[in-house]
Amino acid sequence: MSAEQAKEAKSAKPAKPAKPGKPAKPASPAVKKGGKEGQKGPMTVAGNRPPLPAGYVARMKTHYLTKVVPALSKRFDYKNPMQVPRLVKIVVNVGEGDAVGNPKVIESVVRDLSIITGQRPAVSKARKAISNFKLRVGMPIGAFVTLRRTQMWEFLDRLISTAAPRIRDFRGLPDKGFDGHGNYTVGFKEQIIFPEIDLDTVDKIRGMDVTFVTTARTDVEAYELLKELGLPMRKRETQTQVADAA
Repeated sequence: MSAEQAKEAKSAKPAKPAKPGKPAKPASPAVKKGGKEGQKGPMTVAGNRPPLPAGYVARMKTHYLTKVVPALSKRFDYKNPMQVPRLVKIVVNVGEGDAVGNPKVIESVVRDLSIITGQRPAVSKARKAISNFKLRVGMPIGAFVTLRRTQMWEFLDRLISTAAPRIRDFRGLPDKGFDGHGNYTVGFKEQIIFPEIDLDTVDKIRGMDVTFVTTARTDVEAYELLKELGLPMRKRETQTQVADAA
């Protein structure tokens, strides 16, 4: 054994005994944020929306399938049931100009829309800056809700049966809100026509625009569809009738 090897043997420290390892913790189940495990469903002011009973079909949808489809097929002589116009979605929009000076007003708009539609609305933000109105890009200026399927039919049912009769001096919905592509937009001046709104909690009377998006190819077909569904429409005036009246 050489002198160098003896020197290295003295300087080498004995290895410490390994400590007994702690038992590993059981791995927690992974929860996905976007999957069914992480979704809580659309939120309302009152909380989670209760699940619908199994096999539930909205009353207005049943009315459409049993009464409206045969009536429109006979009226326009459709050869295929898929040609019959149908309601795709309803968009409820509220614009609030006071939100420029007081952004907290949007909270009241969101609360009212949530109560009326039963669905959490999306906040509309300005896309363009206008200095004369002190408006900057990204400022909240309103809210809107898009209703489809069961929520759409339930909202339409409540609008026809409870909200429309509460409009003051109501003489029917105007027929001038069609866009030429089968869609119809109508404005309401007060949100208190919906009985779900508590008058004691209303801070301001606000109007709203309701757009009915259909698959109708013409305004005449869309008008007949909404009329058969039960919307209290005014009698549609043709250009010939207007000319005779003049």
